Amino acid sequence: MATLAPHQPPEFTHWSDHRLGERDLAHIPGDGGLPLVGNTFRMLADPHGFTRRMVEQYGHVYRTKAFGGWQIAMIGADANELMLFDRNRNFSSEQGWGPILDKLFPRGLMLLDFDHHRSDRRALSIAFKPGPMRHYSGSLNRGIARQVEAWCEGEMTFYPAIKELTLDLAADSFIGIEWGPEADRINTAFIDMVQASVAPVRKSLPFTQMKRGTDGRAFLVDWFTKETHRRRAEGGGQDMFSQFATATHDDGSLMPVDEVVDHMNFLMMAAHDTITSSGTSLVMQLAKHQDWQEKLRQEIEAVTGGVDANGKPRDLAYDDLGKLELTEMAFKEALRMIPPVPSTPRRALREFEFGGYAIPAGAHVGINAHYVHHMEEHWDRPHDFEPLHFTSEKVKERHKYAWIPFGGGAHMCLGLHFAYMQIKILMAQLLPRYRIELADGEPAWQPWPIPKPKDGLKIRLVSL
Repeated sequence: MATLAPHQPPEFTHWSDHRLGERDLAHIPGDGGLPLVGNTFRMLADPHGFTRRMVEQYGHVYRTKAFGGWQIAMIGADANELMLFDRNRNFSSEQGWGPILDKLFPRGLMLLDFDHHRSDRRALSIAFKPGPMRHYSGSLNRGIARQVEAWCEGEMTFYPAIKELTLDLAADSFIGIEWGPEADRINTAFIDMVQASVAPVRKSLPFTQMKRGTDGRAFLVDWFTKETHRRRAEGGGQDMFSQFATATHDDGSLMPVDEVVDHMNFLMMAAHDTITSSGTSLVMQLAKHQDWQEKLRQEIEAVTGGVDANGKPRDLAYDDLGKLELTEMAFKEALRMIPPVPSTPRRALREFEFGGYAIPAGAHVGINAHYVHHMEEHWDRPHDFEPLHFTSEKVKERHKYAWIPFGGGAHMCLGLHFAYMQIKILMAQLLPRYRIELADGEPAWQPWPIPKPKDGLKIRLVSL
């Protein structure tokens, strides 16, 4: 049961305003960790194990100190619903993500709150209407088919290969260009920014990861700013960037250029890195579970007609996306097992009560998708790959917020249908052409900031 003190107005306008101390949170059980660094390094070393140990010791509400401040963890599907649905508009996404992303992805859609978020989301949603999405599907079919054919039979390291592919696809579908000599610089900038988001040193000092991240941001801001002005001058274009550059609010006003740049910067990162992570986890699971790989292959061939007279897989038509039900279930299961955003922070603007504890205004709070995705009360055999977790009957029986890889509520991922489309087209090009096998066993994964296999996932493609 959660309650909110409705008479208290929001007291904070920035994530650094009046940071709470241990005395403010002494009534909540937990562990502050070591002097100065708190639990930062313990969390970075093994975030899932750390959460499991804290829940076992302190329960589903606990406090911990990391990254320079105190945080309250709220674990469970009810906590997910409270924070994401946020019917009382009490949880600030901007101030929650601020300590992590403020220097790197400020004013991205995920970092906006309430009316500002709703206004910008409505303006940007034009890029995900059926017309533009149909255009993207054509670009994805062409780009993925070309790259999958180039992978050829034999062993490969999948993660860097799909990372390169998703960047190329983002360039085509999102920006409407093919990258030239700047491709490596842009890719490096995105990598540096994401890695800097969890760097222990939070200041942009020389030779630090944060400095590399902020330098990457400066490069991309300059590039996207020039491109936004050019798109507005030239007009037209069905790619996502052109849609954003000419997006208007309800009053007809164009979105300011610097806001277009920040949205594009954030969405490129989100589409590039999260789809790389989730696509890799799905391929790993299909390589481990040949029975499910074959079920998806048969479904795809039934829908597309399989390969043509030249032995090449046929395109997956936009109107046929919804027919790949097993493929979607397998993707959802991969997202359950390794969610690309393992945990989500917010900041409480007013005092509220959850799990029997009064949590004060100003508290940095967070939920943990990865933990809830593996709770036995919601999932049969939670550590096994089982796409049948996502039959319509199972979904109806389960807590609505037990599965949150795309967030929820007002901040539900704007590009989730694009993600489904990209993965389905990838599978439609990959599975009729090759059998996927693990070449070197199942790898360990780096869990933060966006999960990826430590060895890059070594697979073997066998021509069919």
